[in-house]
Amino acid sequence: MKVAAIQAHGDIDQIKYDDWPDPEAGPGEALIRVRACGLNYLDLFVLKGMPGLPVEMPRVSGGDIAGDVAALGEGVGGVEIGQRVLVDPALGRFPSHAIGENTNGGLCELIAVPAENLIPLSDKISYEDAASLPIAYGTAWRMMVTRGKVAPYEKVLILGASGGVGTACVQIGRMVGATVYAAAGSDAKLERLKELGADYGINYTKDDLSRTAWALSGKKGMDVIVNFTGGDTWAPSIRTLAIHGRMLTCGATAGFDPPTDIRYIWRREVTIIGSDCWLRSDLETLLDLVQRKKIKPVIHKVFPLSETREAFRTIQDREVFGKVIVTP
Repeated sequence: MKVAAIQAHGDIDQIKYDDWPDPEAGPGEALIRVRACGLNYLDLFVLKGMPGLPVEMPRVSGGDIAGDVAALGEGVGGVEIGQRVLVDPALGRFPSHAIGENTNGGLCELIAVPAENLIPLSDKISYEDAASLPIAYGTAWRMMVTRGKVAPYEKVLILGASGGVGTACVQIGRMVGATVYAAAGSDAKLERLKELGADYGINYTKDDLSRTAWALSGKKGMDVIVNFTGGDTWAPSIRTLAIHGRMLTCGATAGFDPPTDIRYIWRREVTIIGSDCWLRSDLETLLDLVQRKKIKPVIHKVFPLSETREAFRTIQDREVFGKVIVTP
C-alpha cells in the first residue's frame, strides 16, 4: 500500500510518500480502506516532536479516519465488510492516547484499528465531512459544551477562529445562542467567519486583541474566552475576561509556558477550565448534527495522499480556513 510516513522529527521534508506492506486485521481488529483522513495541528507536533512525549519513528500520522471495512479479525462481530465507518481516534481510557500519535494513523491506503473504535457512518455524510470531525470538532464540543457550558447570550471570544477547532467553536457558539467574537489574522478570514455565524471579528494583526475585545464587550469583558494558542495571547486573554468569566483551553499551539498576570484571576474571580480529548458519545452527537445540517464541517482543501507534504505546509504556515483533508 501507499503511505505518507514521517521518517524522523523535523520539517516537512521528513515526510516520505512510500510503499509499505499491507496490514492485516488481528484479533478484535478491523481493516479499514481509508477514504479520507483529516489533519490537525497535532500532526505537526508529531512531525516536529513534543518535549517529554517521544514518538516512535517512522510514524504514519493522521487520526481522523473515515472509510470502508475491508476485512475483519478474529472475534469481531456487529460489523460488516463494506460498511462505511468513522474511526474514533481515542485509544484506551480517557484521557487517551490517539491513533496517529501513539500508533500509526490514516495517511495510508489501509489501516488496522480496534473494531470497538468503529462508528457506523450514514451514506448521507461524505467521507471528507466525517474525517473533519473527531479531533477538531470532538475537542471543540467537549471544551465548549461539556466542560465550558457555554450558554445563550453569553459573550464568547474565540482565538484562532479560522482553524479546524476554531471554526468548530464558532459554529457551536452560534448553535447554542451565544454572541460570538472571532479573532483571526486577516479580514478575508473574518468575513468567512461571519458567514459561519460570528457576530463580530477582530483582526489581531491590525488591532490590539485585548483592547478591541474589551471595547466590543461594552467594557464589561468576555463571559467566555476560547484560547488554545497560549503563548503571547494568554495574558491579554485573562485581562479581557469579565467578572466570573471562564477561560477554556485545550492546547497551546503558540507556546505552553506563557507569563500570567494572576491579579486578574483573583480580582475578577475568573475560572480557567482545561479540556482534553473527546468521548465517543461526542462524536455520535456530532455525526447526528451534521446529518441534520445543524453543523457543516468547514474544509479548506482536499489533497491526494501523494501531496501530504503540501497539506502539512498549509497548516504549518497558517494558511488554512477550516480543515485539511487527505484522500488516498
